[in-house]
Amino acid sequence: MSEQRIKVMVVDDHPMWRDAVARDLAEAGFDVVATAGDGEQAVRRALAAGPDVLVLDLNLPAKPGVQVCKELVGANPSLRVLVLSASGEHADVLEAVKSGATGYLLKSASTDELLDAVRRTAAGDPVFTPGLAGLVLGEYRRLASEPLPAADRDEPKAPQLTERETEVLRLVAKGLSYKQIAERLVISHRTVQNHVQNTLGKLQLHNRVELVRYAIERGLDDA
Repeated sequence: MSEQRIKVMVVDDHPMWRDAVARDLAEAGFDVVATAGDGEQAVRRALAAGPDVLVLDLNLPAKPGVQVCKELVGANPSLRVLVLSASGEHADVLEAVKSGATGYLLKSASTDELLDAVRRTAAGDPVFTPGLAGLVLGEYRRLASEPLPAADRDEPKAPQLTERETEVLRLVAKGLSYKQIAERLVISHRTVQNHVQNTLGKLQLHNRVELVRYAIERGLDDA
């Protein structure tokens, strides 16, 4: 996805901060399709504007950021959400990831770090402020160790993945980015994305969070 075609929406209740982030993104070549200052406005405008990446603050009036994330990702599973928050509290990070966020960046990040994070988020990579990635992977493992509800235990036989799809899935479960997987397997970034999309379709999963949980439940992260 070229930078010029990446459509971004910025949601933050502080007008100066929101405008500054939107300006930095626009100047870097992103297509800023909308901004919003509260949660309800964010949902309405995102549904109308159809951004590829939502840069989202958690602390919003009218509707909290995690609820905005949950509703929008539920309506469009291909939407990437990058949380940009002042809070580095572990509970906030985990709640954001559970609601469907692809990444989590602290507001103390530099402009260059933000631009890089939006690019990588658009490409499907999980992007976390250093120190938070391990926390998130640990939470995936904890979730995977919990017993499934009875309804989920009677799932049909798992679809057959190709050897390459299984290999990519194993590396996703270990927390590697698409770029790292591409380098490890000596294939293109686009090929990694295609394998992940095919695997999501076969397993009837919606996003990387569900994919990692699926892989860890089956022990692929230890393989």
